[in-house]
Amino acid sequence: MANQATFAEAATPFMGQLLAYARLHFGKIVEPEDLVQETYLNAYRAYGSFEEGTNLRAWLFRILNNNYKNALRTKSRRPVKFEPTSDDDDLEDHYFMSRTTPEDVALDQMTHAMVRGAVESLPESFREAVLLKDVEDFSYGEIADILDVPLGTVMSRIHRGRKLLQKTLYEYALEEGLIATPA
Repeated sequence: MANQATFAEAATPFMGQLLAYARLHFGKIVEPEDLVQETYLNAYRAYGSFEEGTNLRAWLFRILNNNYKNALRTKSRRPVKFEPTSDDDDLEDHYFMSRTTPEDVALDQMTHAMVRGAVESLPESFREAVLLKDVEDFSYGEIADILDVPLGTVMSRIHRGRKLLQKTLYEYALEEGLIATPA
């Protein structure tokens, strides 16, 4: 059983990751800062039941996802326009760092807006699974716990999400002349 007195020390290092994920994944629907604040409030209240030695980061992400689902239930479904902020460069730096493989070099030539657009075009269930795996580096089991879905569903969503992302990025690269049109 965890001690609430140690909560701030243990949980604060993950705040930036939670906020970056919330901005990218939920930012068009809910206020990411409010969602993360609610996550920390709920986590603090429940920290006494947190099992020390388990993955605190995954536990916080699960609370974040649950808070998002709760916010959707209470908020109307009308879309909210995305307004870029001065913090977007920090967000992009977290998610779109320099790469070393040939595919990644081609991706680096694309603008952040293209990549962000491709990620945002993914259906929500695929986007959250792909971001949790490929950006946040959670294991399949941790993602299943965070999203509260079976392991096979996580694997399927990641596979299908990556394929859709690959197709969208390929189309962007063709449009921008970054790769040659197939003969």
